[in-house]
Amino acid sequence: MKLACCWLYAISRYGYPPSLEDTFTAIRRMHDLGFEAIELEGVRRDNLLHVAEHRHEIRALCDDLGLTIINFCPILPDIVNPDGRARRDALDLFRLGVEIARDFGCATVQTDSYTPPLRFLGAQPYGSAIEFGTQFQVQVDPAFDWDRLWGTLVESIRSCLELMDGSGMMLTLEPRVGELVANTDALLRLMGAVDSPIFGAVLDAAHLHAQKEILPLSVEKLGTRIQFVHAADNDGRDNVHLAPGRGTVDWAGVLVALRKHGYDGYIGLDVGHVPDLDAQYLEGAAFLADVGRKVGVQIDWPGTALVSGGGTRP
Repeated sequence: MKLACCWLYAISRYGYPPSLEDTFTAIRRMHDLGFEAIELEGVRRDNLLHVAEHRHEIRALCDDLGLTIINFCPILPDIVNPDGRARRDALDLFRLGVEIARDFGCATVQTDSYTPPLRFLGAQPYGSAIEFGTQFQVQVDPAFDWDRLWGTLVESIRSCLELMDGSGMMLTLEPRVGELVANTDALLRLMGAVDSPIFGAVLDAAHLHAQKEILPLSVEKLGTRIQFVHAADNDGRDNVHLAPGRGTVDWAGVLVALRKHGYDGYIGLDVGHVPDLDAQYLEGAAFLADVGRKVGVQIDWPGTALVSGGGTRP
């Protein structure tokens, strides 16, 4: 297994989404931390179009630094909008996202299931900023129809898969707190409904742990469907994204379960919104490499030499 740097690093340091200038700066900082693989995002229409316009410059910078872009995430909440026109516009943008991912040389294109169309009284998940550990209050419209909304999600994911047909890439989805697909079993239900060999899972440890999942069991349920792992930690009470080792995630159990199912892909460090951001990325990478050594799972981390203390938290 190999370590990668998730785009939450850039978001945490430079805002949501980062400007083009900050995007280039973030990529350089990821490289300087010791990472050789990263993911990128295009957030809604304006930012996605901006990334598309400058995709060749971004790819050239990564090539110069020896960085591989393994995953691209077009963030398009209207993919599940009950309004058909908004949904079609989002799918047109998703098609562009697939083109960007292909030009980046990605293995996967990632989507989310997004927030249901409820009336939020106060904070709303993943709106103009990404915040963790937030409590939500909602009012459900009497006309709200869950079955219809679920059908819209299934139809949209099928449409995304059609747009990816022949691309050679996998479509992935991560369960996230507060979204239509928030846990392992909901993702399995969606996979069963879609029934596509190019639809896989992102195992997001922080979100699933906050949903009180037993993470090694989540790995057992998803098995070879797992295409990418997001690694962050918390205490299981909310979905904060701390360095692995700072919470109560059973990392040894996760790594052993992944090995059982032949997973040999990337584990993306997904730490965010912490004051000591760079230090926690290095700390988390060293921690995972150390746990891997203890359980006989090799985790390639070229940046280990940058971390003092043999992989233990200061």
